Amino acid sequence: MDYQCYKVFKPGSLNKLKFTIQKLGKPGKGEVTVQVKAIGLNYADIFAIMGLYSATPKDPFIPGLEYAGIVAEVGEGVQDFKAGDKVMGVTRFGGYTEVLNIDHRYIITLPEGWSFEEGAAFPVQVLTAYYGLVTLGNLQHGQSVLIHSAAGGVGLLANRIAKKMGAYTIGVVGNESKFDILKKEGYDRFLIRSNKFKKDVTEALAGRELNLVMETTGDKFFHWSYDLLAPMGRVISYGSAQFTPSGQAPFYPLLLFKYLFRPRVDPLSMIKANKSLMAFNLIWLYEKADIMKELLNDIFKLNLEAPIIGRTYEFNKLPQALIDFKAGGTIGKLIVKL
Repeated sequence: MDYQCYKVFKPGSLNKLKFTIQKLGKPGKGEVTVQVKAIGLNYADIFAIMGLYSATPKDPFIPGLEYAGIVAEVGEGVQDFKAGDKVMGVTRFGGYTEVLNIDHRYIITLPEGWSFEEGAAFPVQVLTAYYGLVTLGNLQHGQSVLIHSAAGGVGLLANRIAKKMGAYTIGVVGNESKFDILKKEGYDRFLIRSNKFKKDVTEALAGRELNLVMETTGDKFFHWSYDLLAPMGRVISYGSAQFTPSGQAPFYPLLLFKYLFRPRVDPLSMIKANKSLMAFNLIWLYEKADIMKELLNDIFKLNLEAPIIGRTYEFNKLPQALIDFKAGGTIGKLIVKL
């Protein structure tokens, strides 16, 4: 069958994303065919299209890491799903499409009452938040958590998970327009990124220790967050927003400058201060389907509410959605619907 998708033949800029039509065969053994109804956007998509992501395929590829839709057909050996099932899932690229064949281990049933848009906003964001907070961060009841990019898809879900575990949460955003959603979502305190960052965080802690930081800026706020950690505190780094190009394509001299002066932490100083730094790239978890499934089972036990959708775009507006997403200023998850 013919299907529509967006493909990158040679990474380098957002303009390299091309609408194309391809053919899809039958699902293979252990696979299902999913008719995609919604696609979730992630910063990894932008970095891959621009050729700045280490996991970017060498050959032409279809970007996109998460989606939701309806099972159209099942391959040999698939017993957990049948045609007509509503599902959400992840893929190591391939999500910017109206249909795909995928190993059945990478889809899960869409929760009752959730829309396809909500389903497409969930898997990557919640796995990132949970893996950072719980698997690596070992978050405990009563601890304090500082969450950067607090109004984004990961930040909002990280707060929900942290509150379920009895943590004190402080959200960091770029401007006051996002304070309303942080208050509504139950953040204990929130603040704006500024040169008063250390003072503002100290005041927000109100005498508490800072035990855990979910960090995704990769610039001076990384250093300041690390400095504020209490002994036995952990910084969990899962991104570096400072490297996001401001234009349609990377300006390599500026990226090189930022790379040369990127944050560094001396292991000897970490030992002396009794602090930890851990980092991860969720896409590598894709190779560990059983671990991913186990994490999702633990996540569903938390009974989290459906994620917040910021904006939705039609499939033919996907390139514009990426431009708006890269510009920042959004709240919740950006979704493309089909």
